[in-house]
Amino acid sequence: MGYNNSTKFAFVKKCFFDSGLTVFYMKISSSQMFRNLSKWYLSALMLLFLAGTFNSQAQGEGLFKAKCATCHQVFKDGTGPKLYEVRQKWADGGAAEGSIYQWVKNFEAAAAADPYAATVVAWSGTNMNKFPELSDDDITAIFDWVDSQVDGPKDGGGDVATVEGAVEEESSMGWVWMLLGVMFVVIILAVGGVRRQLKAATVEADGGEYNDDMSYMDEIKQWAWDNRKKTVVGIVIIVLALIVTLFLSLYTIGTVEDYQPSQPIEFPHSVHAGINGIDCKYCHNSVTKSKSAGLPTVNVCMNCHKQVSGSTPEQQAQINKIYEAAGWNPEGAGKYTGETKEIVWNKVHVLPDHVYFNHSQHVEVGGIDCKQCHGDMTKMVGTAKVQPVSELNKIEGNIQLTKTTLTMGWCIECHSEKEISQGPLDSKKDGYYDEIHRRLMNNDKSLYGEYLEDGKVTVKELGGWECAKCHY
Repeated sequence: MGYNNSTKFAFVKKCFFDSGLTVFYMKISSSQMFRNLSKWYLSALMLLFLAGTFNSQAQGEGLFKAKCATCHQVFKDGTGPKLYEVRQKWADGGAAEGSIYQWVKNFEAAAAADPYAATVVAWSGTNMNKFPELSDDDITAIFDWVDSQVDGPKDGGGDVATVEGAVEEESSMGWVWMLLGVMFVVIILAVGGVRRQLKAATVEADGGEYNDDMSYMDEIKQWAWDNRKKTVVGIVIIVLALIVTLFLSLYTIGTVEDYQPSQPIEFPHSVHAGINGIDCKYCHNSVTKSKSAGLPTVNVCMNCHKQVSGSTPEQQAQINKIYEAAGWNPEGAGKYTGETKEIVWNKVHVLPDHVYFNHSQHVEVGGIDCKQCHGDMTKMVGTAKVQPVSELNKIEGNIQLTKTTLTMGWCIECHSEKEISQGPLDSKKDGYYDEIHRRLMNNDKSLYGEYLEDGKVTVKELGGWECAKCHY
């Protein structure tokens, strides 16, 4: 087999019939194999840089929405001041280096250590939430994302921060997937280059002439044309998959699980409801007779904390906030000063204005235990949070549901599974369903029998799926 200067690969074939072995030798010129290696390196470095930048941007946006968006906007003052270029504002105001990071983690400690931070405290009557769980890198990512926004609704900078609530914080494993994606791209490019070289060698070995000027896109177009049927089927499948993914993503809009905002006073439910066994209704005393469960007034707290002042410095610091709110001076025998300070709690569960939910109807009439929706509060160290449905399903006695917490699907699924009573409607002997029972028995016994096929009467079977039950 002859070779010339234009041949880039050489093949030597020799058959050994006596041994039944075939030796296939291929020699690939190093200049041909690695002529684009520098371009691959540059592309890989660029992709790594962009991946890190995009991941930082995504992390900053996610943290902003999860931690800051309730009170802060990017370009407009709200409950808290606007955050655009706030680092520069603090630096120009003479703030100590790193003071703004300490402020985000614990505003009280920052105000005590930095005079400028102390002046910021007076900006609003609402206390800043504390975020000790955020690292300096997390805070930097938030500020970098905020400063990268462009004023105006078109670019999203002015409107993003006005959305109340939060989104779940982006997983810390996101950068790993980004890195793996970059690695796969580099591998694909490398394999694609080797494939082109092997194809060129094969064509030339068969006596043909390989068009080295054909680009990747030209090859893809040629392959797609040669495999028209497969290409059309593939495109249809991809389009359908994208449509399905889009519609499935619409179900996640406005859904928030595991959201737990910080509060002005740390309240360990595990101590109050767990260790001390305080009934939920003692603090949330309107839950059996009102639409709202209600928040306890500071006077309810003082019923116990006049005598209980805490056994550790941390506990005493939190209880002192209650004393400050109640205007209570614990020195000596203790007395009320009349100088009170309102406690501003951050709302956890927020339903749309067009949704009607009555606590007393569910707790008193329906017999729903608090743990069905709020989880086992006797084990919750912090304040309330929006419990994921997976966590609620682990609690013994809870109805097993599948839909995301606080969504319409979650409610109607519960109405479909929760029974009003086992057997006859008046089995509770409370008289509430006597009229319904009488009408079913007297007017439509077949319908009543249909309801009792599964041995229970559910909320759905008594109109619990009617729109007007929950919507104005």
